[in-house]
Amino acid sequence: MSITGGCLCGAVRYTVSAQPIMSRMCFCRVCQYFACGNAAVNAAFPSAAFTVSGTMKDFVSTADSGTEMHRRFCPECGVHLTTAAATRPEIVMVRVGSLDDPGIVTPTAAIWMDSAPRWACLDPSVEQIAKQPPPLKPAT
Repeated sequence: MSITGGCLCGAVRYTVSAQPIMSRMCFCRVCQYFACGNAAVNAAFPSAAFTVSGTMKDFVSTADSGTEMHRRFCPECGVHLTTAAATRPEIVMVRVGSLDDPGIVTPTAAIWMDSAPRWACLDPSVEQIAKQPPPLKPAT
């Protein structure tokens, strides 16, 4: 299996050779900046299954959870592609909008709902979590 994606200008491309572990929307304030006010929609994959061609720039910051995050993007067009927690290097979160086929994943949860704008519209079948859920465990 091969899942592909990349940035808007094509300078960065990636391939993932595994199924997503999960997908969820994040309404933390930092993700809202990246998603222009809405939630960032991410799919988690094992880092070992993720390969990239091209150069990404790394923006290091502290998440609302207190975790050091590495948010990587194309330095040419500015499209955000991945995020990874320093404490969980075995998992990479891929921005679903950067997938060649974003329809391959369906978010099952929305996190940091305490920070969501009042106008946020969600499917009632999507689990809503007030803050940060427990860390993901990679598939064994």
